[in-house]
Amino acid sequence: MTPTARLRELGLELPPVATPAGSYVPATQAGPLVFTAGQLPLRDGEIHRTGKVGAAVTPEEAKESARLCALNALAAAAERAGGLDNLRDVVKVTGFVASAPGFNGQPGVLNGASELLGEVFGEAGLHARSAVGVAELPLDAPVEVELIVSLDPPA
Repeated sequence: MTPTARLRELGLELPPVATPAGSYVPATQAGPLVFTAGQLPLRDGEIHRTGKVGAAVTPEEAKESARLCALNALAAAAERAGGLDNLRDVVKVTGFVASAPGFNGQPGVLNGASELLGEVFGEAGLHARSAVGVAELPLDAPVEVELIVSLDPPA
């Protein structure tokens, strides 16, 4: 089953790619790899949830935000690759979690992104990952996710 079919089966669709908030592109390519810019938990062009995880945002809410970030990152990667089905393997996920003092559950939050990628790509969605706690993120987002994804070789 293709990633597009799996996404449909999950009842999801790729959102429009967010317009960059600065001087950068949503995704770029180097050889067979696509690198996304950090993606926030945007839904319909609006930040879905704001605040620090462990204070205003629960770990469960943050995990849902990470899932949304991953969906936005997939949209950026797919646009660069000419379609979701042109992406082959998720190589690396880097996630940033705006953390309240004392919160150290960043890996659990980032599982939201990792689980979505596994659902969409199956075994090809297994990846290396970094989960980093930070003081602040743009727009007071609780989570930001970036991806490195490999492309299918040309036929």
